[in-house]
Amino acid sequence: MTHTARVALVGDRSPHVRSHTRIPGLLDALRERDGLDLDAYWIPTQDVADHTTLTGFDAIWVLPGSPYRSEVGALAAIRTARENRIPLLGTCAGFQHVLLEYARNVAGLATAGHAENAPDTSAADAVVVPLACSLVGHEGTIELTSGSRAELLIGAERSLERYHCNFGASPRHVELLRTAGLQFTGTDTDGEVRIAELPEHPFFLATLFQPELAGDGTRPHPLIRGLAAAAVTRVKATT
Repeated sequence: MTHTARVALVGDRSPHVRSHTRIPGLLDALRERDGLDLDAYWIPTQDVADHTTLTGFDAIWVLPGSPYRSEVGALAAIRTARENRIPLLGTCAGFQHVLLEYARNVAGLATAGHAENAPDTSAADAVVVPLACSLVGHEGTIELTSGSRAELLIGAERSLERYHCNFGASPRHVELLRTAGLQFTGTDTDGEVRIAELPEHPFFLATLFQPELAGDGTRPHPLIRGLAAAAVTRVKATT
């Protein structure tokens, strides 16, 4: 029996965003190479009305492409996945908004802001800030926490990953988020956080790098394969 999982691709689709153009090929590869069948729906951020809009999906992938047309919609998608235990992958801007959603709704920083979305956000409130050096078009080594979901999926203590971003986690807020339960399980060689996950969740993982840009697009990155597998597992458990 084939179990097809319904996946919400949350982001403002554009032919100018390279990661978006990679998605169809990655979905085909997951189906043909890994036997993971996904029925994917592109959901613009402004179409996510609230945290109930996406409850019928088996996985949610919050994609690159910031600034989003609707910060509210992106945050609602993440909250849906977190509260309803729906597998979630957030990449690049998805990672940034995972931090923002968690800060506001779990860590108690109701005034948390994203410096790209609101440049006048104070340093005390800015959970996402400009990077000291742009990572647009860069590759970098990620150091993975032993035993973390990311390390188990990748199968190594280090991984070379591709970026296309100018914003990342504010170092002054990392401990607040960690204390509230968000685990940072991947850093760059300078110790800056690059992966976040919730270990008690079926699959809740976010990366500042873009796993959709790995290789030539014919072999899905292990983290993308992990999301797909978690989505199919969710379908099997309910059918």
